[in-house]
Amino acid sequence: MSAAERLFAEHGLIAVSNRQIGEAAGQGNVTAVSYHFGAKAGLVRAIMSKHSERVERIRQRHLDAIGDSHDIRDWVGCLVRPVPEHLGSLGIPSWYARFAVQVMTDPLMRAMTTDEALTREPLRQTLDGLGHLLGAVPAPVRAERGAMSRHLIVHTCAEHERALAEGTALLYSSWERTADALTDAIVGLLTAPVSPHNDLEPTRP
Repeated sequence: MSAAERLFAEHGLIAVSNRQIGEAAGQGNVTAVSYHFGAKAGLVRAIMSKHSERVERIRQRHLDAIGDSHDIRDWVGCLVRPVPEHLGSLGIPSWYARFAVQVMTDPLMRAMTTDEALTREPLRQTLDGLGHLLGAVPAPVRAERGAMSRHLIVHTCAEHERALAEGTALLYSSWERTADALTDAIVGLLTAPVSPHNDLEPTRP
């Protein structure tokens, strides 16, 4: 799984074969990946689940800390902070954020992992809390902004992870500072004024 995560992060999901993963992991049996995980989707799901379980434990801790807060920043913090906090625990280099970007660019894998993530109670509780506070924002607009927020978190974390791994200039000084910046940005995104009739605009093919 570690070898697959690194290769997927570096080269993308499509470009990496099960044989390459087995060789990178030092497995003499070229069918080892298929034996343990079946199709590539099973391997991707296993990697995502491993990290998601850890992220959700952190999220639960943040939820316990804010209680029944009515401050949207607290709830956005529960959405944002568990990811960079987990990434900070992985050391340097890590690959998970860049792997997650590759998953998001694959429609099938994205749908699979998103559906699974929504079954996790801490995330569902966080999204319900945000939805309650954003009740005045039309549902289609909330959905759009939720998708934007997901991309912002994943891509910003991936760029910080890449900079740490490559020793290049960092946009943020730490994972904690990354979380602060993302929280600021997403609070602004979710609470921004809605253009007139934006919630009534038909979906284009």
